[in-house]
Amino acid sequence: MHSDSHTNDKAFDEACDFIIKLGEAAHGYGSNAGCLEIYLSRLTAALGFQGVFRSTPTEIVFAFRENENQAQRMHLSAMPGTGLDLNRLAKVGELVDAVEAGQVFIADATTQLDAIDKTPHPWGSLANAASYAFVGFGFAVLLSGGWWDVLFAMLYSLVVFGMVVLSTRFGAAAAAWLPLSTAFVAGVLTAITRIFLPELNLVLVTLCAILILIPGYPVSVGIVELVTGHVVSGTANLMSGLVYLVKQFAGAWLGVKLVAIAWSIPPATTATAVSSAWLWLGIPLLNGALCIAFQTGKRDFLAAYVGCAGAYGGILLGSALAGANLGNFLGTIVAVVFANLWARRTRRPTSIALLPAIVLLVSGSIGFRGLAAIAVGQVATGEQQFIQMFVVALTIAVGLLVGNTIVRPKTTL
Repeated sequence: MHSDSHTNDKAFDEACDFIIKLGEAAHGYGSNAGCLEIYLSRLTAALGFQGVFRSTPTEIVFAFRENENQAQRMHLSAMPGTGLDLNRLAKVGELVDAVEAGQVFIADATTQLDAIDKTPHPWGSLANAASYAFVGFGFAVLLSGGWWDVLFAMLYSLVVFGMVVLSTRFGAAAAAWLPLSTAFVAGVLTAITRIFLPELNLVLVTLCAILILIPGYPVSVGIVELVTGHVVSGTANLMSGLVYLVKQFAGAWLGVKLVAIAWSIPPATTATAVSSAWLWLGIPLLNGALCIAFQTGKRDFLAAYVGCAGAYGGILLGSALAGANLGNFLGTIVAVVFANLWARRTRRPTSIALLPAIVLLVSGSIGFRGLAAIAVGQVATGEQQFIQMFVVALTIAVGLLVGNTIVRPKTTL
């Protein structure tokens, strides 16, 4: 009897340790609060125990018990913030499927989680650098920039990529300064370039250079979580997205002002926008670049790409029918329905096919332009654009809810 009790306690301890480690890993790779809580609850029940979980961008609360007659065991994990690595997230999902199927023991699975964390990125440094450049190119074309805007958006996106890579080598402090430092450097470089090229669009080039870091996704997810009852996580995501956005604006503004103190920046001149025909190249490159930048595995690349393409097709259709807001709404629904159907068929994490598509909608970029307009005295225009950011985020949130109603999501990371 004592031996059975000891064995049960050991199994319970192993299960708790594994689920804690799993939750921390999935959180760091991009799983949102709602998915993570449901997923951990399902896994705990599958292992024969009971669990209650609460996830926010900065912490996860774990509560376990062997049965209803036992006291809960609590654990609080402080998290540095939600990351985004879709390849590692997919590998975590595969591992958990193997554990649930009895193919991998929990002790071995805990070791494999460590191995997943050390898995090299599926794309090399050259492809990752190119993805940043093509994001800058695609958005510059999408935002009707001129050829000089497109060229320097690509060039300064590469500078931002270099800073992101360096930040990973200097630890959490460098990562915390990343939104301000990258925007500052992009602002300085763009302002200096504007001295020699007056037709350069200062805001557009700076924005496109840092756009891959713009927090449109946290703002949208925050609203979704608020609507679905995850108040703490939703508020935290919403506020962290806004704070990140303000840091980016502050960095860009300081960079431009520093250059303006030393040199006279010429007033803006109107440049001819790149022909809309270039969207046929810009959008496909942008879709692929987003998938690579968020470390989508090669096995899942096509699904993520199709999700982005479907979202953009929805944007075009909705915009043609009734304007940009309907476009964002339809684009989100298409992306969600596709991601849910794909996840049901493949048992892969829904996030893989969904996240790059949602980022494509970039509600945060509107907020950045709003802050920039306010800074140069265009208060009415700036306020309108900043408010529009929340309108876009809300349309994305409603699109997520409607899409999940059309095709119920499978419980995945």
